[in-house]
Amino acid sequence: MTSKTSYGICMLCEAACGIVVEHDGTRVERVRGDERDPFSAGHICPKGVALADLQNDPDRIRRPLRKRGDEFVEIPWDEALEEAAERIWQIQSQHGNDALGVYTGNPTGHSYTAILSADHLNKTLKTRNRFSAGSVDALPRLLVSRLMYGNQAILPIPDLERTDYLLVLGANPMVSNGSVMTAPDIAARLRALRARGGKLVVIDPRRNETAEVADAHYFIRPSTDALFLAAILNTLFAENRTTLDRVAPMLEGADALPGLFEAFTPERVAAAVGIDADDIRKIARDFSDAPTAACYGRLGTCVQDFAALCSWLIDLVNIVSGNFDRKGGSMFPAPATDLAALAETIGQRGEFDRWRSRVSNLPEFNGELPVAAFAEEMENPGPGQIRGLLTHAGNPVLSLPNGRRLERAFAKLEFMVSIDIYRNETTRHADLILPPTFGLEREHYPIVGHAVAVRNTVHYARPVLDKPADSLDDWEILLDLATRIEKKRGGIGRYLAPAKHAVLHALGPRALLRGLLRLGPYPLSLKQLEAAPHGIDLGPLSPRLPKLLGKQGRIQVAPKILTQDLDRLEASAQTPGPRRPPNGLLLIGRRSLRSNNSWMHNSERLVKGRDRCVLLMHPLDASERGLEGGQSIVLKSAVGQIEVPLEISDEVMPGVVSLPHGWGHGGAGTQQRVANAHAGASVNDVTDDRRFDPVSGTTSLNGVPVSVSAVSA
Repeated sequence: MTSKTSYGICMLCEAACGIVVEHDGTRVERVRGDERDPFSAGHICPKGVALADLQNDPDRIRRPLRKRGDEFVEIPWDEALEEAAERIWQIQSQHGNDALGVYTGNPTGHSYTAILSADHLNKTLKTRNRFSAGSVDALPRLLVSRLMYGNQAILPIPDLERTDYLLVLGANPMVSNGSVMTAPDIAARLRALRARGGKLVVIDPRRNETAEVADAHYFIRPSTDALFLAAILNTLFAENRTTLDRVAPMLEGADALPGLFEAFTPERVAAAVGIDADDIRKIARDFSDAPTAACYGRLGTCVQDFAALCSWLIDLVNIVSGNFDRKGGSMFPAPATDLAALAETIGQRGEFDRWRSRVSNLPEFNGELPVAAFAEEMENPGPGQIRGLLTHAGNPVLSLPNGRRLERAFAKLEFMVSIDIYRNETTRHADLILPPTFGLEREHYPIVGHAVAVRNTVHYARPVLDKPADSLDDWEILLDLATRIEKKRGGIGRYLAPAKHAVLHALGPRALLRGLLRLGPYPLSLKQLEAAPHGIDLGPLSPRLPKLLGKQGRIQVAPKILTQDLDRLEASAQTPGPRRPPNGLLLIGRRSLRSNNSWMHNSERLVKGRDRCVLLMHPLDASERGLEGGQSIVLKSAVGQIEVPLEISDEVMPGVVSLPHGWGHGGAGTQQRVANAHAGASVNDVTDDRRFDPVSGTTSLNGVPVSVSAVSA
């Protein structure tokens, strides 16, 4: 066939880089960066290049599979969808709606069609046992936005292109290209920051790739970021370095702030956080003295013991220093499709604690329970026990805490159906696997990436490849399941469901996207976006308050649920970091530029080279234990143990070890040949689902107490 060249958008991470795809209509030949994209400007990371491998992957499932014994066999779509709907309806009709659990994985956030369609299925299922990757990711950030600004989708982002001082905690944007801060080619943006005389400071237990290019890096003990931030605020208030005049009319509760942080002096927290009091004061003063500054925290601050406090305190540092909603500070993007307005309209602002989990009494957020409750809700009998499960684009066995416990729970379910393109460590337990189209076979609009970008742009891509015969997009699967289940429930819904399905299918997500674009701040038509295949630059960030606050009208700077948690934080300053066993260590994660989710490991070009699933340990800790680099060690926690190779490196601070997530392949029944040949070990076999932030329910994946020893002969 004749080779074609098309323009698209990489959908493998938040950066949403523009790409040029060479293909023959059905198979990708080459992927490179689109130099005409006004946002990514030709940048592409190894994952984007490897999109060709994933798109062409012979291990991808392309027809529905039904499990028969230990084998999977292909069946027709109608048969698969009908069986899935029938089994779900049987479980719910017999045991109640909550007997069905739903888990949604991270890739769903990179499919606008799934995002806009999932709500219809959720309303049909009516289960309270919904879970997602959000509670091992950004839940604390979303919760704090709901508490402070009245809407989970109001997310402050560093104005990276104009700031003079960037303070980074628990994040590695050189590898992530920004997370809840879309910034393709972050390396060039950070070089530009320093070229204009700006300063980059990184606070992290590991001297990561971002710290390597920073002006300064400070080691910090895991899970003590909130103490550090409280000491920064203490210094700003004690030295009269606050600037609230401009935003004061929008603030509710600001008078209480100085008193809240009186106890958190740099001297008092220094021993716990591992940073000298003088250094803490210097950082606070430099931040305050900079013409513009922005404080940014990400995953490391969201998956720890004080996750909600961290997100709140980061915002307070930006607010009280006068760096909020202004050029060069922490600002709010104005995307062409306004997610904050959409969330307000459809009632998805991020309601909190309307119900709690059955077993551990963990709070709901935006209709979902924290994954810390996932396994126990399957294990414990009684009304509301999860007996059936629907997973969508997720591999919780490798991505959630205590993965082995989850595997045991999955194996005992009455029924499980997975919407996924791979037979992986999770979907191998499913009775049915329903594979959607993938990547370049469907249209793409980075609806989430635009909402958290460091510059306002808009980009839409039509499908690059022909849609394979006898295949369904993710939204078609979700809509079809909802319709079939609604018909089985009887009542008036039985008669309305077919007509509703016909209308929704005819309109499709494109109709919703058209409406969102026209109602957005610019406004734009989908036709205009289709005529601009490289994307459109909409300009730099600009102030959006107070209009953005909507019905709430004011910023709640001292939410009671957060201020009450300061007592727990103050008590933690009495000891140097989280409690750990004698001679023990604290485990943190890390991310690789060549990896994002576990399913990316089935690309040879992403896993080739030196083994990346290795445990990093400081030379002093290795010497104390008589360990040497290259040997296999046993990493043990309260919930399990794994064997991994050891690498000795001073890029982690003493007392801390680091292992990347997403590995642990090779289980029986999986079909990912490349990944299984580079199996590695799953860090989530030693993370503890009983350790979580009590405010948000988010699992503490960082600062896990562990021990390390040589593998016994």
